[in-house]
Amino acid sequence: MIGKLKGTIDEIGDDHVLVDVHGVCYVAHCSSRTLSRIGSAGEAVVLFIETYVREDQLKLFGFMSALEREWFNLLQSVQGVGAKVALAVLSTLTPSELANAIALQDKAAISRAPGVGPKVALRLVTELKNKAPAFAGEASANIGLKQELGEGVASAPVADAVSALTNLGYSRDQAANAIAAALKNGGEGADSAKLIRLGLKELSR
Repeated sequence: MIGKLKGTIDEIGDDHVLVDVHGVCYVAHCSSRTLSRIGSAGEAVVLFIETYVREDQLKLFGFMSALEREWFNLLQSVQGVGAKVALAVLSTLTPSELANAIALQDKAAISRAPGVGPKVALRLVTELKNKAPAFAGEASANIGLKQELGEGVASAPVADAVSALTNLGYSRDQAANAIAAALKNGGEGADSAKLIRLGLKELSR
């Protein structure tokens, strides 16, 4: 099994990259986000690889990080999600954004991915909500609060403050991050007005 490729970019296609490893070129299928970040032909590249072996084919999928590869496999544990849809989701959302969307049960964010309809988005947020924290990466700090918001069990001041910030045009993720920071500064007992004020201060930085 191939776990990682270290080589030189030979060619970049619409959905794949050719990696030259000591004269042997490997085709690695990637998300559009990965393809936009890996560099240009002739540059060195390192890709984390997921190898698919089927009766009629051997296919490599390439990722910029081990976390992205883990999400690729995790997404496919949900019924109706194959490699193509998983790559589409990872083309639309970073691993951290995906963890946040699932914690907040933000089906609309996940539905932005091509090929992901409302039913699949609902299955993703429902089936992966308890697994998302372990794969949150950079988003892990505030994932607990976002899960509470997504499940509707956050305290009234927190829920009201997040709602107020989203009504002002901020995304639910931005609002949740701001209120999480506000809670650290204002204390757990702060009322919604104080949290909104501190949250706006965080967002203005």
